[in-house]
Amino acid sequence: METENAVNYKFMGRSFNDLSINDDSSAFSDCNSDRSGEFSTASSQSRRLFLACTNSDNSDEFIRQLVSDLGSCSIDEQKNAVLELRLLAKNKPENRIKIAKAGAIKPLISLITSTDPYLQENGVTAILNLSLCDENKELIASSGAIKPLVRALRTGTSTSKENAACALLRLSQVEENKVAIGRSGAIPLLVNLLGNGGIRGKKDASTALYSLCTVKENKIKAVEAGIMKPLVELMADFGSNMVDKSAFVLSVLVSVPEAKTALVDEGGIPVLVEIIEVGSQRQKE
Repeated sequence: METENAVNYKFMGRSFNDLSINDDSSAFSDCNSDRSGEFSTASSQSRRLFLACTNSDNSDEFIRQLVSDLGSCSIDEQKNAVLELRLLAKNKPENRIKIAKAGAIKPLISLITSTDPYLQENGVTAILNLSLCDENKELIASSGAIKPLVRALRTGTSTSKENAACALLRLSQVEENKVAIGRSGAIPLLVNLLGNGGIRGKKDASTALYSLCTVKENKIKAVEAGIMKPLVELMADFGSNMVDKSAFVLSVLVSVPEAKTALVDEGGIPVLVEIIEVGSQRQKE
C-alpha cells in the first residue's frame, strides 16, 4: 500500500499536512451526522423503553436484550431494536462501547443488506454512530462491514448512501482500511454521490474521498471513475458551498499524472484561474 501525505500547499497560514477532517477550521465537516427526523417515530412502547434506558442502572441488560431482538423473527421487534440501538449510540457516547461489547456489530451489519429500507437505513446509521468511537473502528471493519456499506452506497436510499459514506470515512481513518475500501468498489460510488447527490451527499462524499485518496491507487481509481468532472463543476459554482471542499480533494489528486491530464481535459485550468481572480481569500488560497 502506498500512502501519501497531503501535498504541502499553504492554506490560511498552515500546510495541508496540518489540517484534518476533524479540524473545525478545515474545509471539511466531521461527517458524523445522524439526523433525528429521518425516520418515523418509534412506537410509544419503544420510546418509553428508550427513555427508561437512558436513566436506568440496568442499561447493560437492556442493551443485551436489544441485541438479542436484532435476530428476532418479528420484523417489528427488529425495527424497534435497531432504532433503539442507533439512538443509544447517538445520544450517549459511552453506550458505543457497551453496544459493541454486547455483540451488536455483526447483526447490525447483516441488517445493512436487508431489502427493508427502514432496517437498512437504521442499520447503516447505527454502524455509523458506533464508528464514532475509535475503539470500535477496527472491530467494525474486521467484522465485515465494508462490503455491506459499499452495497448500501450503491442500492440504498439517499439517507443510507449518505450515512454509508460517513461510515466508510470513519473506517478509512484506520490506515489499513483505505485500500480495502477502495478495492471494494467504494470509489466510483462516492464519485457518483459527489456528482449526483444532494448537498449533504456531496459534502459527505467529498470528505470520504479526501480521506481515501491519500492512497495512490485510490487516486487513480477516482480519476478513472470520472471524479474530475464533478470537481471542476463544483469549483466553478460559487453558490454550491463546495468550492473549498472540491479544491481540497483536487489537491490530493494532482500528485498523480492521470489527475493532471484529466483536470486539463475537463477544462479545470480556467476554473482555477477564475477562483484566483474572483474567489474569496480562502478559495484563492
